[in-house]
Amino acid sequence: MYAIVGATGNTGSVVAKTLLSQKQKVRVIGRDAHRLQGLTQLGAEGVASEVTDAAALTQAFRGTKAVYLMVPPNIDHANVRDFQERVSDALTAAVRSARVEYAVLLSSIGADKPDKTGPVLGLHSFENKLKGIDGLNALYLRAGYFMENLLPQVGVIKNFGVVGGPLRGDLGLPMIATRDIGAAGAQALVKLDFSGKQARELLGQRDVTYVEAASIIGKAIDKPGLGYAQLSPEQLKPAMVQMGMSSSMVDLLLEMSEALNSGYMAPLESRSAGNTTPTSIEEFVTKEFAPRFFGKAAGA
Repeated sequence: MYAIVGATGNTGSVVAKTLLSQKQKVRVIGRDAHRLQGLTQLGAEGVASEVTDAAALTQAFRGTKAVYLMVPPNIDHANVRDFQERVSDALTAAVRSARVEYAVLLSSIGADKPDKTGPVLGLHSFENKLKGIDGLNALYLRAGYFMENLLPQVGVIKNFGVVGGPLRGDLGLPMIATRDIGAAGAQALVKLDFSGKQARELLGQRDVTYVEAASIIGKAIDKPGLGYAQLSPEQLKPAMVQMGMSSSMVDLLLEMSEALNSGYMAPLESRSAGNTTPTSIEEFVTKEFAPRFFGKAAGA
């Protein structure tokens, strides 16, 4: 039996569906029982629980071979770092109480740093909490920059005619599709080829700059001259709050952007076959970004 936290999210859903397709027993955990129905119909056991409820999570983890852990995003929370700590406290307590033997954690590049990395600091903290559990074998999947972070640009392009954001246009980012993270997570859970506490990076198909991403997007949406504009925090914060993010979330994202721009937050591993994943930025833009831009369901 495997337990999957965040089973309806971008990575957790892929982990769950991959394991179910391999006839594994899977317990899917999410806050909304209704949203879990798609997975329970595929044969999973559903558990509705808040990720801050240590007692319920302990019950969900009991009798499992391994668990998939993550901190769900909460972009409108008034204090995002406090939320992250409460989630990682609850999940760590559940792993310890249920005597889980193997855990795979969705982490991030930059989680090695103790400060100045915005929301990634919550993952640094989570990794350290799991390090304190004797007998636990934990794998920290330190993923690169999500390609899905490009999706809000649909509105930016429609309103302003450019791709815009806080990152340097010439900064090479290890962009990765979340489905590739989910596939790697599922593979790790099946193989259980790790012991002690280990970190592995997932760096996407290649490094991509925002200037390159804008060009690829432009070709896919019939705007061949589409460019990228680096915007200041003063320009961005009001717009990001208007998009529904809390001031706390925006401040953390801007701090992370500065850490990326300066090179403080960066992969530790050289690119290799082991940390390179299959989905290219071109494929993501064609299958995910362009359909959203044109108002069609992805994959339609």
